[in-house]
Amino acid sequence: MKIRFQADVDLNHIIVKATLRRESLIDFQSAQTANLDSLSDLEVLAVAARLGRVLVSHDRKTMPLNFSEFITQTRSSGVIIIPQNISIRAAVEDIVLIWEASEAEEWINRIHILPL
Repeated sequence: MKIRFQADVDLNHIIVKATLRRESLIDFQSAQTANLDSLSDLEVLAVAARLGRVLVSHDRKTMPLNFSEFITQTRSSGVIIIPQNISIRAAVEDIVLIWEASEAEEWINRIHILPL
C-alpha cells in the first residue's frame, strides 16, 4: 500500500505544497485539514495512526521522545523528521523518493530523520 503523509503544525506548509506540485499522486494532508492545531505530540501521533498516515514534522526536540513513548502503547504509521536546515527542494525530493521506493507497511513504528 502506498504511503500517505500527514503534516503536523510544526512542518513548513510550503513543503506540503511543493511535494504535491512535484508529484500530484502523493496523498499529503496538511495539519490544518486534519485540525491538528493545539494538539499535543501524543494526540497528533494518535490522529496520524488512526488515519494510517506517516507523520511529517520539523520537531526534532520533542517528537522523537514522544514517538518512543507512543509506540510502547499503540502502533504508529511512522514518523519522518525534516530538520529545519534542509532545503525545501531536498526535503521534497526525499519525500517523493520515500513515496516511490517504499510501502506504508515498512514505516510502521519507524522514525527517520532526513536526509536519506
